[in-house]
Amino acid sequence: MNTVRYGIIGVGNMGRGHAISLLGEIKDAELTAVCDINPERLEWANEHLPADVKRYSCPEDLFAAKTVDAVLIATPHYDHPTLAIQALNAGYHVMIEKPAGVYTKAVQEMNDVAAAHPELKFGIMFNQRTNPLYQKLRNLIQSGELGEIRRTNWIITDWYRTQDYYNSGGWRATWGGEGGGVLLNQDPHQLDLWQWMTGMMPKRVRAFCYFGKYRNIEVEDDVTAYVEYENGATGLFTTTTGEAPGTNRFEINGDNGKIVVENGTLTFWRLRVPESKFNAEFSGGFGTPECWKCEIPVEPGGGDQHKGILRNFTQAILHNEQLLAPGEEGIRGLMLSNAMHLSAWTDNWVELPIDAGLFLEKLTDKIKTSTFQKEQAADRALDVSGTH
Repeated sequence: MNTVRYGIIGVGNMGRGHAISLLGEIKDAELTAVCDINPERLEWANEHLPADVKRYSCPEDLFAAKTVDAVLIATPHYDHPTLAIQALNAGYHVMIEKPAGVYTKAVQEMNDVAAAHPELKFGIMFNQRTNPLYQKLRNLIQSGELGEIRRTNWIITDWYRTQDYYNSGGWRATWGGEGGGVLLNQDPHQLDLWQWMTGMMPKRVRAFCYFGKYRNIEVEDDVTAYVEYENGATGLFTTTTGEAPGTNRFEINGDNGKIVVENGTLTFWRLRVPESKFNAEFSGGFGTPECWKCEIPVEPGGGDQHKGILRNFTQAILHNEQLLAPGEEGIRGLMLSNAMHLSAWTDNWVELPIDAGLFLEKLTDKIKTSTFQKEQAADRALDVSGTH
């Protein structure tokens, strides 16, 4: 195989962007098929894609046709594990959009199927892992420059969304259609990066979620979560879609100082002597370790983003290049999201790994007992250029 033939399932917001990218922008890749159960979206394909790109109205037809080598799943969240399992069992390499799914039980089943097919590549569209800023921070932490982590704090409130955004699809911002709000739609990247950069998952979570606080929706649009780690470190995660202007600031403190990521810069407040050593040796009463402010050089730009993940996935299929975002890792950020929901629903601490059965039980109850009536939903695709 010299070229990977891709089929996209779901040509709504994200699927359309991926389709355009695969029309010559990804080396050794080509778009040979698209699939959508919505006839209007297939009509978009008729108008914007070459005539030789096959159109299918259901995934089963695409799988049976054998016109692709890999599928990219860009459907609403609930369908990601189900379609990935079908595609893997049909012999296709699989790339899923974020999040990995809505609940960890289904995602674990998907991961188990992927593990049973080691000959197939399985990836997830965590495009923020291509960002040089986050790659450099991960390197600093995992190489030991920061020392043992003591505290993490991420304020990510620049996900502003209007009521019109939520009204653009009947599935949006409902328990039955989307399975969550800001945690499941906007924050999967941050929840992934949080554990990917630090190399740590919390041992327990206490979260406070506010549902429909700023918009007429039934899911969460404002969240503050507190986490604790095995080594005694603590963390805060604050997010919303209802504030303007918003903030995106990640601060992480370790034995060797503090790193702050904000406005595209990475600043390391580095201690000349580790805090623990200074504390053990200092005898002068009041005192603080000497601290140097270091502006860490970072390659400009946000990285190759979605195209970078597609290029990496393509080369992984053709030449066994190491995946930057293995699909199996999608369960980690989702575990954090599920834990925050479960903590809010039970008004209590939640231990990790979570009780997957209890979470699904609570989510199912939310769906069954929902009386929420959506405002008029147009079910229209939006221009997602410039978003994550």
